[in-house]
Amino acid sequence: DMSMSDEVRYHMLRPDQIVARRKACPVVYIPIGTLEWHGLHNAVGADSLQAEGIAVRCAQKGGGLVFPPLYYGESRVECLMEATAQDRHLIAEKMELPPDNFSPERMPFSATEQVLQYEKLLLHMLAEAESLGFRVGVLVAGHYPLIDHARSAALLFNKRQYSRNFGMLAWAFADYLLVADRYEVAGDHAGGWETSHMMALHPETVRLDLLPPRGEPLIGAGGKLDPRDSSAAFGHETIEAAVDIAVKETLHRLEHRRMYYAHGRSLQEGLWKRESS
Repeated sequence: DMSMSDEVRYHMLRPDQIVARRKACPVVYIPIGTLEWHGLHNAVGADSLQAEGIAVRCAQKGGGLVFPPLYYGESRVECLMEATAQDRHLIAEKMELPPDNFSPERMPFSATEQVLQYEKLLLHMLAEAESLGFRVGVLVAGHYPLIDHARSAALLFNKRQYSRNFGMLAWAFADYLLVADRYEVAGDHAGGWETSHMMALHPETVRLDLLPPRGEPLIGAGGKLDPRDSSAAFGHETIEAAVDIAVKETLHRLEHRRMYYAHGRSLQEGLWKRESS
């Protein structure tokens, strides 16, 4: 659905196109998510698909490029519906899998090892972006638990002497956190918030008719807004609201790097408001 001139995905562009976009705005957005149950009515790639859709809109609105989304590597035993949801047995049943597939004993690595590996992967990805000439690198977390890993990786990356003096400044965001003060229903799991996003970004993947009638329990889905009240219009509105703030945060970092260099300051948000007030 993107015209040629709107293409911002790094992996879809030739070198001349990349150089032109990077020179105009040396920012890269890096979407991260999962393969995870998102109700009977949503695609399991919903987290990465949302992160990528939001990242693409950021680059189209404010400039820069978007790396391919990451679907792998997050903890398989913590903060994952298949492993930790109260109704995980029902999720396994619908997927026709043994619930034990998601027990810690089945994993070759401990929970802590999985987290540390993921941190290393994010650091490696940020270093890759830096080597490709970007001045600001933004991790876009579609799977909410990953915002903490992303912030952690950004903080560690920003401590590098080379990055501070010559390279790239890292930041991380999750869409719902940027607009939580504006929307009471911001953020959920396969509820009306995420499902509306999916209806806006990938309507062909959403089937609201697969949800049970109101009053019946949902499997592995919930939030303040019922998924049966989802709409593409609400999805577009909330994505646009988050993109607006994300672009302001990102471009402020590009234009005022030194403000983010002090210890403990690199992830500070809202500094752009001072400029605009």
